[in-house]
Amino acid sequence: MGSYSRFRRAGRSACAVLVVVGMVVGAGTLFARGSGEDAEYPSRAVTYVIPFDAGGQSDITAQYQREGLERALGVDVVIRHQAGGGGALAWSALARGSTDGYTISGNNIPHIIIQPLVRENAGYETQDLRPVYLFQTTPIGLAVAANSPFDTLDELIEHALANPGQITVSGSGTHTGHHLAIMQLQYLSGTQFTYIPATGAAPSVANFLGGHTQAILGNSDDLVQHRDAMKILAIGTTERFHALPNVPTFIELGYDFTAGIDRGVTVARDTPEEVVRALEAAFDAVSRDPQFIAQMEALGFEQHQIGADEFAAYIERKTREITTVLRELGEL
Repeated sequence: MGSYSRFRRAGRSACAVLVVVGMVVGAGTLFARGSGEDAEYPSRAVTYVIPFDAGGQSDITAQYQREGLERALGVDVVIRHQAGGGGALAWSALARGSTDGYTISGNNIPHIIIQPLVRENAGYETQDLRPVYLFQTTPIGLAVAANSPFDTLDELIEHALANPGQITVSGSGTHTGHHLAIMQLQYLSGTQFTYIPATGAAPSVANFLGGHTQAILGNSDDLVQHRDAMKILAIGTTERFHALPNVPTFIELGYDFTAGIDRGVTVARDTPEEVVRALEAAFDAVSRDPQFIAQMEALGFEQHQIGADEFAAYIERKTREITTVLRELGEL
């Protein structure tokens, strides 16, 4: 069960309202205020910024979403990558940029919460990003190479206790969900690993498969895709993950934490409400398409249909939870 699974019931009722709104006004025919005149939104291409390298989860999902978004919005959707700082480069640019809704960005939880909390100047604050839609979770799991001497998490932990800092672990970025997961595991087990951050999930996997690290904190779809090349020791769900039913959870193994990445889409804070609702309706239409859901779940993603208001409430709750965790870890 992913980070947002417990909110699905609430999300269904919220999104039912969106469907009605979409039927009445249409995702592509809403109006936004601009330059003192009413202008149809959208009337030109929308740029969809991916804050990480091509080939990662955010990019893969956007590529699958694009055709449906173009149908719903009635304009081209241009995907652009802006990797750096664990996503902070793109989010800071979005926060300082236009509020007309023609630039949108993927946003990742917990990244957009952790970075402004722990960095002296992340370039943005969590509240600078207006949540539009939450559509996905990938649980994070810990794996070692197929030829690794470690067959269980207990064996890995035992070796790490005896050899502090010796075991290298690949992950996506700093002050991200992967970084938080290694900090939590170290805190709860009394170990010290050497975390090797990459600029995104795709280069992180490449580092691990290339033998440059001994272990990886990987997203569920990467674990599913490459499971024959690795031994997956644990996964950060509350219950066993449907696509990897033989993999125990960290909780089962005595480490009381979950780990995962929630993905959605965001705009600049002062974007007009009409624009937010148009984008929300478009992403809702795509996220409810049965073919899209089947494709994403087959790849190892967990799909959601959560609108702007519920997404904002979720971020507020996660901010409180993560702040408490970071204090316990000594990061605040």
